[in-house]
Amino acid sequence: MSTYETMRHFADSWALLALAAIFLFVVGFVFRAGSRAQYDHAARIPLDDDKEV
Repeated sequence: MSTYETMRHFADSWALLALAAIFLFVVGFVFRAGSRAQYDHAARIPLDDDKEV
């Protein structure tokens, strides 16, 4: 088996599974309980007029 075929087999099986797991982890991290206040605060940062540049 050549190196290309070995890497292709790895990409088709384990790498795809790893990327799917990473995607699910990131989605779970973003939508975790208790993070809404943090994201609301970050969304309002550009609208704060109290701070001078």
